[in-house]
Amino acid sequence: MPQQPPVRSTAPPPGRPRPDASMSLLTNVMDHSLDDGYAEAAARRGTAGRQGLPRTLRAKLGLALGLVLAAGVVTIGAVEARISAPTVAKEREKLIDRVESDSAEADDLEDSVDALREQVGDMQQRALKEYGGERAELVALLAGATEVTGPGVELVVDDADQAESEGGGPREGAGFSDTGRVRDRDMQRVVNGLWESGAEAISVNGQRLTALSAIRAAGDAILVDNKPLVPPYTVSAVGDGDRLARAFRDSADGQYLKVLQDNYGIRARISVKDQLKLPVAPSLLVRTAEPIDGAADDSGSDTGKGTGTS
Repeated sequence: MPQQPPVRSTAPPPGRPRPDASMSLLTNVMDHSLDDGYAEAAARRGTAGRQGLPRTLRAKLGLALGLVLAAGVVTIGAVEARISAPTVAKEREKLIDRVESDSAEADDLEDSVDALREQVGDMQQRALKEYGGERAELVALLAGATEVTGPGVELVVDDADQAESEGGGPREGAGFSDTGRVRDRDMQRVVNGLWESGAEAISVNGQRLTALSAIRAAGDAILVDNKPLVPPYTVSAVGDGDRLARAFRDSADGQYLKVLQDNYGIRARISVKDQLKLPVAPSLLVRTAEPIDGAADDSGSDTGKGTGTS
């Protein structure tokens, strides 16, 4: 059988288009069966597979490792806390026992101090009555060594409704209570005004005042003889009630209190009482002692009996 000669493809002459030019799209699809983007993605996946694990799997493994580490830390902390718990409990019990013991000891000492103070007060009152002579009653009254009853006035002073804390800072203004709180200087002026108006005896919140009493401040608190008071402050003054109330209102200190009421919201009211009862001062301080007539013994030496208060 005779063989057919091979068919040769000859390039078209210059200037003439290719016979398949009208089928360029089909030719392109046949020549490039895969899109270039698909090919590039397939190449990247192949490279990642050769380099290591997929990214999603690596993220899951990292999260699992973090959870394991966190669980280990929590477990170790719980074990250490459980081991040290008995020691901490024992130390806490020892501290509680020490606090209770010291508190009981302090209470016993306070009771002893109160008993000694009462004993000293009784002795001082007996000495005033025995050696005070005609002035014994007056001396006892001024020293706060005796209880006082009688008519008088009751002055109640309180902070403003919306008083602000001082915070330890200085105040502005002409020496007034610009925060709406009653200050120690305010109470000093009130008490001094009552004394000048004719009060015979005064107490603040049941705390008897004497010639040696001091009204001071500690932060926002007012202290009378180093004992803190809380508002409202009730000032009881024994004397001629009507005359005492009128004299105080007309005094400079009474006008000062009126300014506090009108401008700073300080609340105050004064009332006349038919009967007031003022307690004995908590302690009677003796600053000086002088012998009195007839207190010398037969040998001419002084016995040292007799007391006086500065």
